[in-house]
Amino acid sequence: MPGSYFGTDGIRGRANSAPMTPEIAMKVGQAAGTHFLRGDHKHRVVIGKDTRLSGYMMENALVAGFTSVGMNVVQFGPIPTPAVAMLTQAMRADLGVMISASHNPYVDNGIKLFGPDGFKLSDEDEAAIEALLASSDIPLADAGEIGRARRVEDARGRYIHAVKASLPADVRLDGLHIVVDCAHGAAYQVAPSAFWELGAKVTTIGVDPNGKNINDACGSTHIETLQSTVVAAGADIGIALDGDADRLIVVDEKGQQVDGDQIMALIGRSWSRNGLLRGDGIVATVMSNLGLERFLESEGLELHRAKVGDRHVLEMMRRKGMNVGGEQSGHMIMLDHATTGDGTIAALQVLAELVNSGKPASELLHLFERVPQLLKNVRYGADAKPLEDKAVQQCIADAEGELSGKGRLVIRKSGTEPLIRVMAEGDDEAQVEAVVDRICEAVQAAA
Repeated sequence: MPGSYFGTDGIRGRANSAPMTPEIAMKVGQAAGTHFLRGDHKHRVVIGKDTRLSGYMMENALVAGFTSVGMNVVQFGPIPTPAVAMLTQAMRADLGVMISASHNPYVDNGIKLFGPDGFKLSDEDEAAIEALLASSDIPLADAGEIGRARRVEDARGRYIHAVKASLPADVRLDGLHIVVDCAHGAAYQVAPSAFWELGAKVTTIGVDPNGKNINDACGSTHIETLQSTVVAAGADIGIALDGDADRLIVVDEKGQQVDGDQIMALIGRSWSRNGLLRGDGIVATVMSNLGLERFLESEGLELHRAKVGDRHVLEMMRRKGMNVGGEQSGHMIMLDHATTGDGTIAALQVLAELVNSGKPASELLHLFERVPQLLKNVRYGADAKPLEDKAVQQCIADAEGELSGKGRLVIRKSGTEPLIRVMAEGDDEAQVEAVVDRICEAVQAAA
C-alpha cells in the first residue's frame, strides 16, 4: 500500500486506479472502522454518495470493509456531503463517509470521512488511519460479529427539513423565481425541493444524473448555462451547486457571477448587523480577494485568512470561536447550522436577504469592487518538484518584491491534482498579469 492517501479533502483519484480501487476502498473501510471501534456498543457508520458511476463500486467495497471489522452500515444513496455530516451526528454514528470527488469530472471519485461529531477528521485521526492502511494485520471480526448493512430511504427528507430550519419560520420565498443548477449531482432532488417548499418558483438545470454527466458543463464550475437561463427566463437569481453540493456560486438577474467572496461579504455583514456573528469577523483563505478584506474593514470586521481548503477554514473558525467562513470558490460554512460547507443552506441565507431587502440581486450581491486577481494552473509530471527549482524560487522572490505593499502573491500545490496554482492580485492589472505569466513560465520549464 502507498504511504499517503489523504489530501486537502479526504482521499481522491481516478476511478479504478489507485487509490480509487475497490481493493483500497475496502481496506479504507477496515482501517477507518477499526480506528473508530471505541467502546462496547454496536458501532455504526453512515455512507452517502453523489451520482458518479463508480459510486456503486466504491460503496459496496466500503460496506465490505466496514462490516468485516464489525461495524453496522447505514446507506443513504445520493445525498449532499453536508447531509452526511449532519446525519452522522443525528444518528449517533461513530463515523460518516461521503463518496464524492466534489467538482471533479465523473472519472474521478473520492472518500471523505466525518467523525461522530459531524466534523471532518483531524490530522491525528487521518494519520492513525494511514498507519492502519499500511498494516497487514487489521483484526477482522469473528463470524458472529460481522456487521450488517441497511438502507435508509428518508435521509433526503430529513436533510430538507434541517435545511429549511436554518431560516426563521416566518421567512418565505413567495414571489421569487429561482433557477437552480444541481450539476447532475448529489443535490438533484433535495435543493429544488427545499426552495419549492419555501414558496419559490423553481426552474431546474442539472437534475438528470446518468452516472457520467456530473459537473459536465454545469454546476458551480461551469455557470454559462445557468447565466443564459436566468436571463432568458427573467428569473430573480440563479443558484449553482457542485457535484456534492458543499459549494455555491450565485448568478444575479442580469447573468453576472457572484462568487464566494461576495457571498461571505453579504452573510458576514447581515449576521453582524443582526447580532448573530461570533468573533470579530469571518474566516476565508489566502485566495480571497483583497476587495473582501477592505469591505469588511469598512464594516468594522476582520478577515482572517486560513490555508486553502474548507477544512483549514473550519479549523480556524473553531479555534477562534467564529461562526461564518468560507472560500472564494463557494464553500460556505455557517457553524450555527452545519459542521461543514453547505451550498444549499448558504443559498437560503442569500435568498432570505433578497426577500428582506426588496432589492434586485444585481444591487444586493455586488458589495465591493474586486481587486484585479489572476489565477493560473501549471500541470507538472509525477516525478517533478518545480517549487524546489532554484530558478522558480528566484522568480517567485522577485515577484514578491515587485508586489510588496501593492498586492499579494500565493503559490501552492493543488491537494487533489498535479497542479501548481499561481495567484497574484494588486491594483495594477497589467502588473498582476505579467507577474503570474513569468512565474508560470518558470514553473513550466521546471515541470
